[in-house]
Amino acid sequence: MNRTVRTASGSSPAIPSPALRLFAMLFAVIGPAAGWPPRDPAAAAERWGPPTDIEFRSARDGSAQRYVEMVPEPVDDAHSPRLLVVLHGHGSDRWQYIRQDRGECRGARDVALKYGLILISPDYRAPDSWMGPAAEADVAQIIHEARQRHRRARPNDGASAGDAGRPSGLGDANASADRVILGGGSMGGASALIFAALHPELVAGVVSQNGTANMLEYDHFQDSIQRSYGGTKQEHAAEYRRRSPEFAADRFTMPLAVTTGGLDTLVPPASILRLVDRVKQHNPSILLLHREQGGHNTNYDDTVRAYEFVVQAVQAGPHGSP
Repeated sequence: MNRTVRTASGSSPAIPSPALRLFAMLFAVIGPAAGWPPRDPAAAAERWGPPTDIEFRSARDGSAQRYVEMVPEPVDDAHSPRLLVVLHGHGSDRWQYIRQDRGECRGARDVALKYGLILISPDYRAPDSWMGPAAEADVAQIIHEARQRHRRARPNDGASAGDAGRPSGLGDANASADRVILGGGSMGGASALIFAALHPELVAGVVSQNGTANMLEYDHFQDSIQRSYGGTKQEHAAEYRRRSPEFAADRFTMPLAVTTGGLDTLVPPASILRLVDRVKQHNPSILLLHREQGGHNTNYDDTVRAYEFVVQAVQAGPHGSP
């Protein structure tokens, strides 16, 4: 929306009285300390709090799993913070998005800090799960538990006293699914799409960078994928198809941004481009940043543009209602 501010012409500006000037000076000093004016929840946070390495017990198999959480400061206690869950690439772990300075990681952190998002980076069965069933269950559990932990009480939000005691991983229509944005690069980009296609009710927006949308077609890292999916494509074709977002384009009704490189041979972009063509037929909130001469990476500027597109769309649309 374009907005123009006009000032009246032909009139002299009013000169404030000495008393009014003194009041303004005192208010500028005392007001913020007293919490007035109230802080805009959309305003940029000032810094990251220290990363917290969190261990939890998987509801799927009882194993000890981990994720890292970073909370922007100062904390706004009056509003439920939004969550940005970022998924690492093949061969990495939960610390990739926390520590690495590459464009995909730094860009995601910077956008999260700018918009006051809590950053959550799971292992999701590191280092090479490709969002198999166990990783999927872990991410769903992390989302439910993190939402409960950070949720602020709001009047008339439909929550009941029993909500806090619900078992992790159970669906909860009152748990504010609009709070969760999902992103990732490479394996993480594919995994973000896979999880969103399997659990669209949990995800308000998706950023996928240099991923794939068709696990039946994809032919790299097959040893890792077979281990995670329980066998080969021939043995478990239905499982590979279920984890191919290209075949579930109708589930992408949330804001979606994807980045691809035309020269990417490690994770070729063809299936992503087909997915985008299908999604844009029913979803206008989609951004494609395709660089014909790009390889298997996304630079900082495109990363920021992709994440800001999704965050702003979530804030503006029905998913972003307070």
